[in-house]
Amino acid sequence: MVYGSSPALATVLRNQSSPLGSMALNSQCWDQDLAYMPFLPQKQTHLDPCGPRNSSGPPRSAPLRNSTSSNEHLGMVVLHTLFLREHNRLVKELHLLNPHWSPDTLYQEARKIMGAIHQILTWEHYLPRILGESAMADQVPPYKGYDPTVDPTIANVFATAAFRFAHVTVQPMVARLGPGYTTDSQNPPLPLHQSLFASWRVVQEGGIDPVLRGLLLSPAKLQTPGQMMVEELTERLFQAQGGIPLDLAALNLQRGRDHGLPGYGAWRRFCGLSVPDTTSELADILGNSTLPALPGGRVGPLLSCLLGRQFRTLRDGDRFWWERKGVFSSSQRKQLHSVSLSRIICDNSHIALVPFNPFSRTESPEELLPCSHQRIPHLDLRKRVSLVLGNPARL
Repeated sequence: MVYGSSPALATVLRNQSSPLGSMALNSQCWDQDLAYMPFLPQKQTHLDPCGPRNSSGPPRSAPLRNSTSSNEHLGMVVLHTLFLREHNRLVKELHLLNPHWSPDTLYQEARKIMGAIHQILTWEHYLPRILGESAMADQVPPYKGYDPTVDPTIANVFATAAFRFAHVTVQPMVARLGPGYTTDSQNPPLPLHQSLFASWRVVQEGGIDPVLRGLLLSPAKLQTPGQMMVEELTERLFQAQGGIPLDLAALNLQRGRDHGLPGYGAWRRFCGLSVPDTTSELADILGNSTLPALPGGRVGPLLSCLLGRQFRTLRDGDRFWWERKGVFSSSQRKQLHSVSLSRIICDNSHIALVPFNPFSRTESPEELLPCSHQRIPHLDLRKRVSLVLGNPARL
């Protein structure tokens, strides 16, 4: 998400001339005083990517660098930008605490902290609200240490089917809100298909803040038997990019066939659930009109099993997992437990009011807290003591 998926891309994404170990930034456009991700190389270099849209022609794309998927949805553009800024904020703080550190040491130490932040936000803040507390305790029990016999690679069923459950939670509109979390007449809500691969909208329509506010106050779509996936995804996917619009549900089904995934009953057997042998037994399982999720979660028993198993192996088979002994000290781990997505938003945007927990629905702006609130603490980097080149350094 921040550093790329290969050594070559990681090198490209760094600012190689920075004395601080910073990530590369956009040199053409700015979000007021804050940075954007760099642009990908553009064929039409004579066009100003930061300028106003040309109303007489098609909208000009301003793709942002890291991977093509980072440009797919405005929410993804916003989150990639947010964590890019967080890396650069961290290296500046680390440099003040450790002025003798080299650019590469600053880069690697910030990257290590960022890795821990991602793991904490995903496993501790997000996942329990997907699986539910009881399923989380059963599928992803407390960490007991690195297990070299665990294979942490991504299972075919997880990548191809199970983790795509979130497609049915996508709203048909992308909310954008102005200061005070009110409707922004200059940047109104967008139909979903008009936000896909349209990163130019962030640069030319208010920066990341309107989209961030919309994400913070918008609930996930409620799944109902009659509306599993919105028509913006089944009828108009990538329509705004020209060509024939695609159907995400059909793509998902065909991908499962292409990957040779076993059928529904096989995965229920794999997870120790009852396996339907007749169409009537299948109807009994699928005929539940309320589609009940597990208590406190968003998925049922089968998906909680497939998702939970994957997240457990990702954790237990990771030599660099943030809780593994020797990766961070006990005092550092205690400090890292204080991280929150709200704090990262406060530190890397112009937003001054945030929810205590961005992963739970916030009903109204009155529930938001100022960034100075004690429930949204700063990550104190002074808590870490490290040895570099034999010299004690504070981190």
